[in-house]
Amino acid sequence: MSHAAQYLAELREIADRLSPEIIEELCTELVRLRERGGRLFLIGVGGSAANCGHAVNDFRKLCGIEAYAPTDNVSELSARVNDEGWHTVFSEWLKVSRLNAKDALFVLSVGGGNAARNVSPNIVAAVDEAKARGTRVLGIVGRDGGYTKERGDVVVVIPTVEETRVTPHAEAFQAVIWHCLVSHPSLQTKATKW
Repeated sequence: MSHAAQYLAELREIADRLSPEIIEELCTELVRLRERGGRLFLIGVGGSAANCGHAVNDFRKLCGIEAYAPTDNVSELSARVNDEGWHTVFSEWLKVSRLNAKDALFVLSVGGGNAARNVSPNIVAAVDEAKARGTRVLGIVGRDGGYTKERGDVVVVIPTVEETRVTPHAEAFQAVIWHCLVSHPSLQTKATKW
């Protein structure tokens, strides 16, 4: 089997193993967020950070949800890394944004963070900050979901079907799931152009 055929077979298996019920729960959370006038803060690193920026656009434009991604402001992000360290870039940004119980934190991550192994400590700190403020924690993560799955309220875990491709599959399915959400008839308020 060619690499492309194998990769596509893995995508089909992941899609078949995803829980539509958990995705519907995410949609319900986002509808409630909009109804209570809360804001949506999306965090992620690497490719997941890029996905956050795209998702912010879709949630704002298509769903009428006030949404932000700290990674979209590279000046503040890099200043915080330089002055305070990588581990607090998201939690400190959320403090300045006055994160509260009306809001939601939405984590897009391959591993979901791991405090013991010091993996994505900025995600771990942001989840802790959100929980301390009574903020709902949502997520789309890969592997076992890590800290986000452990502490989050509604978290989709992308099934692992091939260990060597956890990252590309997790990041690809982040996009699949958030596009499912922003096109959901309960959530979408504006049609797409095409």
